[in-house]
Amino acid sequence: MSTQDSAGAAGRKPPPPTSVRGAAQRGVVARPGREAVAAKGWLRAHKWLLLRRLSQIGILAVFLAGPWLGAWIVKGSLASSLTLDVLPLTDPFLVAQQLAAGHWPYREALLGGGIVLAFYLLFGGRLFCSWVCPMNLVTDAAAWLRRRLGLKGGKAPAGGTRYWLLGFVLLAAAATGSLAWEWVNPVSMFHRALIFGFGLAWGIVGGIFLYDLLIAPRGWCGHLCPQGAFYGLLGRAAVLRVSAARRSACNDCMDCFAVCPEPQVIRPALKGVGQGHPLILDGDCTACGRCVDVCGRSVFRITTRFNRSES
Repeated sequence: MSTQDSAGAAGRKPPPPTSVRGAAQRGVVARPGREAVAAKGWLRAHKWLLLRRLSQIGILAVFLAGPWLGAWIVKGSLASSLTLDVLPLTDPFLVAQQLAAGHWPYREALLGGGIVLAFYLLFGGRLFCSWVCPMNLVTDAAAWLRRRLGLKGGKAPAGGTRYWLLGFVLLAAAATGSLAWEWVNPVSMFHRALIFGFGLAWGIVGGIFLYDLLIAPRGWCGHLCPQGAFYGLLGRAAVLRVSAARRSACNDCMDCFAVCPEPQVIRPALKGVGQGHPLILDGDCTACGRCVDVCGRSVFRITTRFNRSES
């Protein structure tokens, strides 16, 4: 960055949160990451994205190997499973619904829920959203196509809507004494659709894709999904964090805001608004690593909450 650019950047006031989020959601950066590809090469500019896709598809593959190929590495679904007939894993969100419904989970479910809960409390709850959840493949595809088509505008619900829906899901479980949400949970339905074929599940998955594409940018994951809201609450004290450690090198290209599924979490760390350190501490950060990928200035890195240094 030139001396003149540095002086100009120092003299400018950072844009308000609404304009930052709005600019990213309107898709003003149609092809983010060009500078990163030129500076780092295509592979390094897509490293975290490729690792996430490998994780998501690999997890789906081990679940589907049983019903498709008869190789039962994992039995069950993302809601509750048994790996190699030894390791129980249970979605803590499912356990919370069971408790709200007045049903005490069986021992293996409690053990599996405890294991998964401990993992996400340590590493970040919304790792589930970006590294595990199959719906992320759908919503990322909608966001990519929206940028390529240059679709602008849209009406997204308020950011807190998902937390209201989370409360409603738990109240519905308490009122009905059942896991009412699991009948319409897109994550569960996506999994069932892959096993049993076409049906209502594909309609719901397709509806979310079209909703994100045509109506609300990042509408489902960023504004509505109660499961994401639950995991966001778990992630507030997690150790794993993204840091804008080289924020002084930022040239305001907006690529990071364009690709981030939760662009509002970037500004405090990148622009020093309300905090002095460069760590992203917001529980809604999914630690997807896309900001690391697309930044040609290598502003971002994945680190721990104990590393607040700048470089």
